[in-house]
Amino acid sequence: MDNGVFQVDLTNCDREPIHQLGAIQPFGFLIAFSSDWLIKRASANVAQHFDLSAEDMLGTHASDYLEDEAIHALRNRLTLLRGDDALERIFGIKALRTRGRTYDLALHMTGDTIVVEGEPCTSDAAGDTASTLRAMMGRLDEKEKIADFFREGARQVRALTGFDRVMVYRFERDGSGVVVAEAARSGIGSFLDLRYPASDIPQQARKLYLRTPFRIIADVAAEPVPIVPQRDEFGAPLDLSLSVLRSVSPIHIEYLKNMGVKASMSISIIVEGKLWGLFACHHYGGPRCPGFERRSMAELFGQMFALKLESRERKELSAYEAAARATSDRLLAAVAGDGGLLDDPEWLGSRLREVVPCDGIAIWIGGKVAFSGITPPPSSFASITRRLNAMAAGRVFATDHLAEVLPQAAEYADVGAGLLAIPISRSPRDYVLLFRQELVRTVNWAGDPQKPVELGPNGARLTPRQSFELWSQEVRGRSLPFTEVELRIAEVLRASLIEVVLRLSDDAQEERQRASERQELLIAELNHRVRNILGLIRGLVRQSRAPGMDTATYIRMLDGRIEALARAHDQITEDNWGPAPLSRLLRTEAAAYLGERSGRLDQDGPMVLLRPAAFSTLALVFHELMTNSAKYGALSDSGTVSVRWELDAQGDCRVEWRERGGPVVQPPTRQGFGTTIIQRSVPYDLGGKATVRYPLTGLEAEFCIPARHVVLDGDAAEKHVRDVEEPVPVPVGGEMRPILRGPVLLVEDSLIIAMDAEDILLRLGAERVVTAASIGSALEEIGAEQFDVAILDVNLGAETSLPIADRLRADGVPYAFATGYGEQLQLDADHAGVPVLQKPYTAVNMARMLEGLLGR
Repeated sequence: MDNGVFQVDLTNCDREPIHQLGAIQPFGFLIAFSSDWLIKRASANVAQHFDLSAEDMLGTHASDYLEDEAIHALRNRLTLLRGDDALERIFGIKALRTRGRTYDLALHMTGDTIVVEGEPCTSDAAGDTASTLRAMMGRLDEKEKIADFFREGARQVRALTGFDRVMVYRFERDGSGVVVAEAARSGIGSFLDLRYPASDIPQQARKLYLRTPFRIIADVAAEPVPIVPQRDEFGAPLDLSLSVLRSVSPIHIEYLKNMGVKASMSISIIVEGKLWGLFACHHYGGPRCPGFERRSMAELFGQMFALKLESRERKELSAYEAAARATSDRLLAAVAGDGGLLDDPEWLGSRLREVVPCDGIAIWIGGKVAFSGITPPPSSFASITRRLNAMAAGRVFATDHLAEVLPQAAEYADVGAGLLAIPISRSPRDYVLLFRQELVRTVNWAGDPQKPVELGPNGARLTPRQSFELWSQEVRGRSLPFTEVELRIAEVLRASLIEVVLRLSDDAQEERQRASERQELLIAELNHRVRNILGLIRGLVRQSRAPGMDTATYIRMLDGRIEALARAHDQITEDNWGPAPLSRLLRTEAAAYLGERSGRLDQDGPMVLLRPAAFSTLALVFHELMTNSAKYGALSDSGTVSVRWELDAQGDCRVEWRERGGPVVQPPTRQGFGTTIIQRSVPYDLGGKATVRYPLTGLEAEFCIPARHVVLDGDAAEKHVRDVEEPVPVPVGGEMRPILRGPVLLVEDSLIIAMDAEDILLRLGAERVVTAASIGSALEEIGAEQFDVAILDVNLGAETSLPIADRLRADGVPYAFATGYGEQLQLDADHAGVPVLQKPYTAVNMARMLEGLLGR
């Protein structure tokens, strides 16, 4: 700062450094080291932490001031830095030799300089970060409407940081920003739906938001702390672009003061690599500085919020694109068969409006025009096409303000304010033109957007605007903008229409079409198995929902069907996707669904093994039969079910299902999805037969499984004849017989796997589940609480959970190991008799293991 004039190089600032006067905010300190850890620069306030001035520290070694543990941690984190803008954090470390307190550190590289920033630890740590974030994400997932999603995001950030106002601020295509959601303290008014000019956040600032997604101004009134020395021996200032403590522009400080803001914070929302918007946080009661760990958690939430937003937008765009592409495919197929349709604007317009909504269409081919709907006057088309020819050739062009590129278009803006031009020839002379009418609308601005800045009293320096009062503007001469997805569809249409036009004059198109079909066939073959699985699950999801069914019932029914498939998959994969016995399928379904009533299923027949396709199909069939019987049939009362099977002379397996002793049976009044599975799966999927009858005495069903699906291998049969431990009764649909009572310790180093196991343990009756990912955290939890039982993943990265097991054995706490290594796991003599649970965790194997371990 020279003579009070703010100086900063903003040229190419997306890559160039932002020096910001060589100063930082005073709530932390900064030290810059050379590659050999000699101190090159420091902030002037280091004396508060080191009892030395910055000048006294220059040229000395880091080990003179930093603990060995801190230097070791910093060196390790340096190896983790990836990319030009990488930043690492260390929380709660005893960093300084001169003080006993702990600090939070941020570490990054700029050139060959190591920059370490620190601030004292605060007492507002968020606790279990993973659990908190998981809960925050869960709340976001509950919001179906996008407006509720934005509002919940603002509420979560405000709850996490404590700012008076948190806004979700979205950038529009013209660069302006609009507040789409906010969470605010009562009595401070609302900024919802207000729009801010693009000049409020200039381009250089937006580029920096991409590089450093998190910024905080803890105290607007605070005096920045300079860096000593401000320039090195080459006269260059320190690059503070990635600094978490970096001071901010005086213009921005004045802007906040004009708004009455005492502290602010921003979290970038980056979608597909672009700055979609911000979480903008304002505080009015005074300075506000959440702890570094809590701020880092807010930054991580912002990243996860952006990912979920991107997923939602992609899902909506995908659905639109699928429908639009189907329509465009039909259009192109018709044009390919009859080239004369390109000269029919009425026909072409009716088809294109299904893909890209518009008010009028014109077809310009060879200097001749045909038009339909609401369009500019015919005399204007020549000037429009000349202007298009002068721009980039062969590209789709779209604008919601045609007069901006063609001034004379202002004369007919009421009928042709917006234009989407699709070239349909290789040279830029033929077009399909889609027009949109003027859309007159009112926009509410936070102040006059035409006067965002004015010259101030300090010479040639911009001063931020003073007024943020509501200012309404009537927008004319513009249409509804064409969206990105509409432009993508237009590009597809352009490419396809050009191909069709060429095909009409060139037989070579036919060969290209055959090559495309061969490629699609190859892709289809490669993805056949994946599509089949996804198609089956999608079918279950869609068909399981009957009219009038409530959500809870639907979830239970869908869960039961998917679990039936999963149980069948587990059984047929035990022998590398080989045949599995029919008797085991029946036992498993009975035990899993009927629980203690599984003894009321009487089964008899020879040892029959079914191939995987037939095994999965019958798993769904018997699941539906068991479900219906338990709800409405013999098993709902005091009756029984008898299942008999035999092989006929052709080797087909014939299965009979008989229910007796239950309520009087009535044929169903409608055929639901479950009934369809019972009656049609075997004939449709296996080529067999299925018969279902409803006598008053009880439901009767007969199935014929063709011999090609049946295996009578003696060795395989002998292997499966051996006693198989009956599954622990674990009913489907989320309702399990309680096995646990108190708290459970789960040691698992994978967050996703731990979440799945935690859900299963809670369903098995656990009072709550405490998770730990390392030996240290697990031992700390054991010292703080008495657990009912513990489940330990054997391998925890570079260590094992055996020390945890030793502590549990000494405390008399029952425990079991979990592993994904199967029979290869070898335990030492001290733990040789401990149960071992094979991954992946399932409700059945978890319940079986716990019942044996606890004897319940």
